[in-house]
Amino acid sequence: MSTYQLDPSHSNINFSVKHMMISKVRGGFEKASGKLTYDPSNPGATSVDVSIEVASIKTGEEGRDTHLKSADFFDVEKYPIITFKSVRASGTAGELTVVGELTIHGVTRPVTLELEGPTEEIKDPWGNIKIAASGKTKIKRKDFGLTWNAALEAGGLLVGDDVSIEVDVQFVKQV
Repeated sequence: MSTYQLDPSHSNINFSVKHMMISKVRGGFEKASGKLTYDPSNPGATSVDVSIEVASIKTGEEGRDTHLKSADFFDVEKYPIITFKSVRASGTAGELTVVGELTIHGVTRPVTLELEGPTEEIKDPWGNIKIAASGKTKIKRKDFGLTWNAALEAGGLLVGDDVSIEVDVQFVKQV
């Protein structure tokens, strides 16, 4: 069993949500930290613990980012961190299903993350041992208390409820 720290400079935690029922808005978080415990010979013993700084949200539109940080959405003053803590894992090395507790906006719900990876270990040019994984899940933002919305004149709502989350993460082995 090895322990790895999240490499934030080589990791992406992204989301997308419908806007005006016709297109997707995409964004991500630029600051995260975390730990992975993993043994390729016993993938079911995998554990993951990740924290995301909500104030690091970026969607490419400063005004939208400010609104997302406000009490209408994430309320970063009151809830500055999103966390994911695994409770169990299953599958094989290379294809893992990780079930964990996702906490957003002070609300904790179970979430299943389907992963490709972790990869085999590889040494970078500086001698660090790294592994990586990519994964995805979907959540309903209302389940986490993120209920702000606006009705559209033509019917429907401004912001969709289904949020797709995709992660591409790299971890550095701790010695």
